[in-house]
Amino acid sequence: MDGFVFPRWANSLRPALLVLLIGVPLYVIVMFAYGASPRTTDVGYAPKQPVPYSHALHAGELGIDCRYCHTAVEVAANATIPPTQTCMNCHANIRRGSEKLTPVRERFYDTEAAAGMPLEWIRVHDLPDYVYFNHSAHVRRGVGCVSCHGRVDKMEVVYQAEPLSMGWCLDCHRNPEPHLRPLDKITDMSWQPADSAEGHRLAEQYNIHPSTDCNTCHR
Repeated sequence: MDGFVFPRWANSLRPALLVLLIGVPLYVIVMFAYGASPRTTDVGYAPKQPVPYSHALHAGELGIDCRYCHTAVEVAANATIPPTQTCMNCHANIRRGSEKLTPVRERFYDTEAAAGMPLEWIRVHDLPDYVYFNHSAHVRRGVGCVSCHGRVDKMEVVYQAEPLSMGWCLDCHRNPEPHLRPLDKITDMSWQPADSAEGHRLAEQYNIHPSTDCNTCHR
């Protein structure tokens, strides 16, 4: 007996065993991190709303400005959800009998079925409670709606187009120039810069120096 417990050919398995011992845990960690990331869990989130409202029709085909419904986006932290009255400004005369608009009419006319309660829209872009975000601070400094919300004017059903994670926000704060546009183009989803230097010019014009300190968003 030569003193070996295992046959000599077992030595050739040691590199493979080493790869397994290191590779399998690393694979599990990477897959878990990817599977639990906002890009995996949140991007594409498109809840069913109480009324099948088409942004592709209203914001796209009809060209209604975002600010007609989201009235506070330039002056407040929240963009605000439009009240039923805003819908009825048009639909009191347009498609008055549409079955899809029944929940809107019920709440507007204070029927017993709805008891005058507002529509319960489901928030699509919902940041954690420990994150502070101010729409007006971005919109009034040249960051367009499309940078965070995507081409809403082409969405039949609105979905979350970006991860809205801390890393994603920091990427923009560290390099805001690609996201800057003239203030009169804030809601223009199809706007494109005239040249590659436009973002730099706008950053100087608006004096853009975004903070990356923790207390900027975590207050």
